[in-house]
Amino acid sequence: MATVIFYEKPGCANNTRQKKLLAASGHTVIARDIVAHPWIEEELASFFEERPVEQWFNRASPRVKSGEIVPEQLSRDEAIRLLLSDHLLIRRPLMEADGRREAGFDQELVDQWLGLTNLLSDPEKCLKSA
Repeated sequence: MATVIFYEKPGCANNTRQKKLLAASGHTVIARDIVAHPWIEEELASFFEERPVEQWFNRASPRVKSGEIVPEQLSRDEAIRLLLSDHLLIRRPLMEADGRREAGFDQELVDQWLGLTNLLSDPEKCLKSA
């Protein structure tokens, strides 16, 4: 089983469900605060690799939901600048295990990567908006 560094927003019910699923699957989860972490460009960008810019953003962020920020209209440099200045914009969780980094909780991808014993009904849907 893997040791997973799990960058979350503390108190987020959805991140709590995701961590519990990882732990129930036998993984060791080391939770870190995504908001308080001192991100630098190279480290943050490494979680997104080849993903399109719009997949870098937390769609539940008030600034995205209000239309103040439209991720589809941003260049890579503009997106990184925004994410570094407002960590609540970062898609979460960010996860690192076995030399690999991923953004978001795509259950199928996580299962193939790390292995999951149970599945969540909608692992990325915020419970507050359900």
